[in-house]
Amino acid sequence: MTILDQLAEHARERVAFSKEQVSLDEMRSRAGALADQSFSFEKALEADPDIAFICECKKASPSKGLIAPEFPYLQIARDYEAAGADAISVLTEPKWFLGADQYLAEIASQVRIPCLRKDFTVDPYMIYEAKVLGASAVLLIMSILDEKTAAKYLSIADSLGLSALVEAHNEEEVKAAVRIGARLIGVNNRNLKDFSVDTENSRKLRDLIPHDVLFVSESGVSSAEDVRLLREIGADAVLVGETLMRASDKTEKLRELRGGSTEGPVDRSTGEMKMSETKIKICGLRRMEDIEAVNRLKPDFIGFVFWEKSKRYVSPEQAEALRKKLDPKITAVGVFGIIDIAQLHGHEDEKYISGLRELTKKPMIQAFQIRSEESADEILKKAKNSTAEYVMIDSGMGSGKSFNWDLLKDFPREYFLAGGLDPENVGEAVARTSAFAVDVSSNVETDGKKDEKKMKAFVDVVRKN
Repeated sequence: MTILDQLAEHARERVAFSKEQVSLDEMRSRAGALADQSFSFEKALEADPDIAFICECKKASPSKGLIAPEFPYLQIARDYEAAGADAISVLTEPKWFLGADQYLAEIASQVRIPCLRKDFTVDPYMIYEAKVLGASAVLLIMSILDEKTAAKYLSIADSLGLSALVEAHNEEEVKAAVRIGARLIGVNNRNLKDFSVDTENSRKLRDLIPHDVLFVSESGVSSAEDVRLLREIGADAVLVGETLMRASDKTEKLRELRGGSTEGPVDRSTGEMKMSETKIKICGLRRMEDIEAVNRLKPDFIGFVFWEKSKRYVSPEQAEALRKKLDPKITAVGVFGIIDIAQLHGHEDEKYISGLRELTKKPMIQAFQIRSEESADEILKKAKNSTAEYVMIDSGMGSGKSFNWDLLKDFPREYFLAGGLDPENVGEAVARTSAFAVDVSSNVETDGKKDEKKMKAFVDVVRKN
């Protein structure tokens, strides 16, 4: 009996015990009450303009034993989210992986990105249970399911609005996954006989997966070079576990893994490579119509303004209501708890920033204004030395004017570019600078309100450069 057979058999024993605590009918009823058609897991992977990252919370594994003696799973999940993970995989298998349902329930309730229940699904009960625990996706492993059963489980997941990551190890299993209509197929790079890992398995099986099906490469991703090679074959996402779990600084490790190439993923409609994109931030949202518009346009960031003298001011209560309707793939920027990144004005000293870090674990953007070329060297030096995760270089808060972008030619760190950008000049800004992201507010408005046509024009220009 292989380890996978043992895992499946133990899962059946666990399900039998769980049914004694909560019946199948009751669990089905609870899950049905939560049913929707959001499929947020697959949407999150599809929306990433670059290769998406599914980051795993895993304490142990059969092949490596204990990986994380200390396992602050909630903090790990928050770190993943803050670092830009697209989704989180949570192990709930208790015997070999030392997982727990509790980990999934708590993590899913504390982060805004979707969670995969990483377990060995052998009974419909586990799918209903996953929905109740807060999962957005379940794992279906073709090695332990026959094709008819896998199709049935996929249908159950669909009925609940759960995505199903259908895992395959070889050509026969990939073809079966395609036949049952899987929308996400994960190729496991681990040999189930000797536990060796080789991402060549993903390259070998890639052509069997249609380009309109999300392709996830699982296991063995340990370097930026691994990610680069998987980008080249058109992987839509990678699932990374041990490499991140062993990293002392998970944020830095994730950044390192992302840095393998400037090329983007495959366009699923054509099978051709897409170029990577400058990120887009639209600031000053204050109406529900604004949220509906950005959900359609999908910028990478949006911003709320909490300065009471601004005409774009929103109260914390208003922002919270707007945030609830925001596509979870879009990062919200502002200055208090409901947002994902805190934005600072630039006058803060290190003591202030350190104090703020004691209050929140959110990453920060510190803004710096270049109001004249004479002051540029001093301002850019301060920006370079900022301990914030990101810096923003602006021409002056709300001025609506640009500055000489050539001043940024040798600036050594990632930055948001702001100040006077509009649909007419943003293409030139992207071409002339190495900006990580471009930020716009007043120049995509008409009569003081966000104008979807102008926002779309801005987004379209950036995405075409």
